[in-house]
Order: sequence, then C-alpha cells, then structure tokens
Amino acid sequence: MTRLVIIGGSDAGISAAIRARELAPEKDVVVLAADRFPNYSICGLPFYLSGEVSDWKTLAHRKTRELERLGIGLRLDHKATRIDPATKSVTATTAGGRLRTFRYDRLIVATGAVPARPSIQGLSLPGVFFLRSMVDGFVLHHDLTTREPQSAVIMGSGYIGMEMADALTRRGLSVTVVARSSVLKTLDSSLGRLVRDELTRNKVKVVEGSPVTAIEKGRRGRLSVRMFAGDPIRADLILVATGSQPESALAARAGVTTGIQGAIRVSRTMGTNLPDAYAAGDCVETWHRLLGKNVYLPLGTTAHKQGRVAGENAAGGEAKFSGSLGTQVVKVFDLVAARTGLLDWEASEAGFSPRTAELESWDHKVYYPGATPLRVRLTADRTTRVLLGAQILGHYSAEVSKRADVIATAISSQMTVDDLVKLDLSYTPPTGAPWDPIQTCAQEWLDSAD
Repeated sequence: MTRLVIIGGSDAGISAAIRARELAPEKDVVVLAADRFPNYSICGLPFYLSGEVSDWKTLAHRKTRELERLGIGLRLDHKATRIDPATKSVTATTAGGRLRTFRYDRLIVATGAVPARPSIQGLSLPGVFFLRSMVDGFVLHHDLTTREPQSAVIMGSGYIGMEMADALTRRGLSVTVVARSSVLKTLDSSLGRLVRDELTRNKVKVVEGSPVTAIEKGRRGRLSVRMFAGDPIRADLILVATGSQPESALAARAGVTTGIQGAIRVSRTMGTNLPDAYAAGDCVETWHRLLGKNVYLPLGTTAHKQGRVAGENAAGGEAKFSGSLGTQVVKVFDLVAARTGLLDWEASEAGFSPRTAELESWDHKVYYPGATPLRVRLTADRTTRVLLGAQILGHYSAEVSKRADVIATAISSQMTVDDLVKLDLSYTPPTGAPWDPIQTCAQEWLDSAD
C-alpha cells in the first residue's frame, strides 16, 4: 500500500487528505498535526473571543471522528521536526517527547504560517498575546475570563486587528489600535477612512502613523506601549496582530526551494523542487490570476483550494491551481469591507493603465425600510476596459461580500466594464435595485471614460 504523509492539520492539509482519499481510497493517508485541533476554523477565533460564538468546539469544520471515518489517519500532537528526502521519511515528536518516523511515497507540506514578530522588546512579557492558532485563542480566552483586563492595545490594523478591536470592545474593554501607517491598508484610503470612522464611533481609539518601538512593564501589572511619536499608552493587555509569515523552515532544511518572504516555491500543480513532494496553504507562494506570477497571499479560501489540488496530484492526478484574486472580506462592528483583484496603484505597478470610479448608492430601494449606503470602487484598464478590481464597503446587512463575489467572478471570466453593466442580476426592492450598485458604478466608470 502506498502512503501519503501530510504535515499540517489545518485547511490545506485536511483538504488535501480528503481529496486524496476520494480519488485513491486504497492509499494510506496520514496527517501529522502539531496540536489536537485538526480542521478548526482559526478565522472564527475573534468571534469566539468576543462571546458571539459560545462553544469553541463549533469552530471545527469537521470533527475528528468524521475525518477518521473517511479513512484519514490522524496523528495528533505530532510535530514534524525533520524531512529526509533521501529515505522519504518524516520524523515527528509527540507531546510526550517520543520520536516517531513515518515513511512516505508522496509528501504534502501544509505547515501554514506563524505570527510575524516585530523587532521590538517586550513581546514575551505577561499580558502580550498573538493569535494564530486554537491554542493561542485558548490562552487569550483564559486571560480575558480570569484576569479580566479592562484595557487593550492592538498592534496592527489589518483584518485580525480590526476583528479583534470589535471583539474586545464587545467584551467591555477599552481598546486602542496602533497602526504603522493607516487603518486597513488593503483598501484605498477613501474607504480606509470610513473604517477608521466606524472604529471611532464604537469608542475605539485609533493611533495612525506611529509604529510601536517597545513594550515595557508598567505599574500594578500593567503594560506600557512606547511608540515612535507620542506619549506611551498603558494597557492591561496587548495583542500583536502585525501580520503573518510562512512556516517554511522545516521544508527549507530538507532542501525545498523557498522564495517570496520565505514561502515555499511551488508550481501550479503545487509541486516543489523535491521529487514526490507537494506543498499548499499559508506556507507557499500563490499564483495570482491577474499578475500572472506568484505572490505571497495567505488566505483560508486559497489554502482549501491549494490543498485540494495537492491532494489530487499526490493521488496521481493532474490538477492545476487556477490562481487567486485576493478576494477577501472583513466585518468591523456594523461595517463590512470587501475587495477583489487589484487596487489602482497595484494595477499601475503591474503594467496596466487603470482608472477607478467611486460611487455611493443605496444597498436596496430607498423606499423600502432599512436602506443603507453602499460605497463601491471599481478599477478597470483604460484601453481594454477589462475589469481589474473592486472594493465595496457598507452595512453588514447589505450583501457586501456577495457583490464582491460577483465582481470576482467577472474578473475571473476576463469580463469588461461593459459586460458587467449587461449582466442579468436579480432584483427586488428589499434587496436591491433594477441597476445593482456595482452596475451603477460600472456605468459611472464608462461615463467618465467618454
């Protein structure tokens, strides 16, 4: 019996295991998971910590027994420490410190990512937390429920920073967000300012343009956050949410080629430079559909898709990863912000000739109760009119993410702005208008082109 060994029990690893078992049920599939929580939604942790999700067990995409019924051999609390390509083996350390060796015919590395640690003092002080794993979530939850901190500083204003500003405010903490530059840099500044306004409306203090230089012990168990400019901020709890970096050291020591930000370099089939070795998820580079090259763009949706491709090919298939557009969405209090494709400046850097139209409209017919403003930014190439990207911001009830998905689909199909206007989209007064706001913005783009 041939054996597939998968290192990593999160999105990419489990997706790979399931796909391999679907196509080759005779294959022995073993997953080495570094903790006891395979296939859990790390993206759901902010909502568990806020109290909106009361039971952490519901964050499991699939329960352990479900995975085992599929014929997947889970080896929990097995941290892979060495890959030997010459003998086709992986060495793992168990929770009890025992070394175990697993032979493989095919290997998939799906080790994910770890929190980026800024080069400052004080990151190991009590009261300083990161959030990248279920264990991280449990540690932070224990602190919130036992020590009951009253104030928090969040270092970083990306997606995790925004969601945790919401979560900790819901728990009654006084929250300050410290951003190296501005809030939510994944959006253009006109929309980022609206996100900052939403934070302010919910009593979150925002400090922009002043990176943290050190974390120090303060009085009475409190912490002091020193910044490049301005007075120190004192808080009971500090969350470091300054991004992530690929967990690729294990693969690199085995001779796997790495590239952008140290991520594992893979082909469109998710193959590495080592024979019979694949990689997928947040530890690898990602093919970008518009840029036509690899980037580092760690997203849960991408990890699932890459894992499925790796699993199929490890089972003897010939699948190819179709690529990412960086489609993503975040909820910040009552506001939802989504984007797909390229921002204007990114398109320019990539050699396109972009133009962007921005429009504010209502999410549905204003005469029907509950209509809310919806802000749309649409980017397309001046010459070809081919769609390049979009950003949408509005109330969480306004179907922001699904409208972004429509544009992501249009970009994937290489549609033009004219094509978007012609789409036959649904309409009823409680949910939309005869011309959907994304089509109205497309018309605005076309009018400005004349």
